[in-house]
Amino acid sequence: MLSNEQASPEDDKNESLSNLKELGQIQIPSVSERIYCLPIIGQIEGHQILPAQSKTTKYEHIIPQLLAVEQNPNTEGILVILNTAGGDVEAGLAIAEMLNSLSKPSVSLVLGGGHSIGIPIAVSCTKSFIAPTGTMTVHPIRYTGLVINGHQQFEYLRKMQERINQFIYSHSKITPDKLEKFMFTTGDLAQDIGTILIGQEAVDAGLIQAVGGVKEAFKELNSLIPSRSEEINNNPE
Repeated sequence: MLSNEQASPEDDKNESLSNLKELGQIQIPSVSERIYCLPIIGQIEGHQILPAQSKTTKYEHIIPQLLAVEQNPNTEGILVILNTAGGDVEAGLAIAEMLNSLSKPSVSLVLGGGHSIGIPIAVSCTKSFIAPTGTMTVHPIRYTGLVINGHQQFEYLRKMQERINQFIYSHSKITPDKLEKFMFTTGDLAQDIGTILIGQEAVDAGLIQAVGGVKEAFKELNSLIPSRSEEINNNPE
């Protein structure tokens, strides 16, 4: 029988767990974990496989972890660490919707960047933080490739943008007018439209709730957990 040092990934019977380890994802929550940490790093990969040299967070790996958090009675809260450039719109929205629909409190922390479709994920949690040097890029949906049916394609993109905007409005304090202004600002991004918000600017805009780091995020999550437990006890099903 091969030792741990000799065993190769191909010999691992649990292929899904092996993939999670190889890609830097943490394991499904164990029974001892009170707070589960979920990193969303690099580009969010959805329907299309990104190049091997790209750092990605795979949609199909995030969903089982969130389901495990919801089902594990020993996991009382979730901390989401964001350093993402964005990525697949539908995958990002699905992750945001799942985070928002968890019965357990959640806290997001933007470290480095929470750009593009990372914004709905950041605002989906019970409480959101951004590091003082953290950045968020607000811009409309970008499209590259061949457009065959112009009108239909435009309508599809318009509806997709409305879905993103509506989610952001519903889970943050930013106004529709302000969000639209940030999206269509010129001169802030090279050869593009949009706005870069840094730290306190994201809070002042109403996107994020507070500036802070790991210490503040854990403190807030620990304060939310007892209140959530009391709510469940006071409103039994």
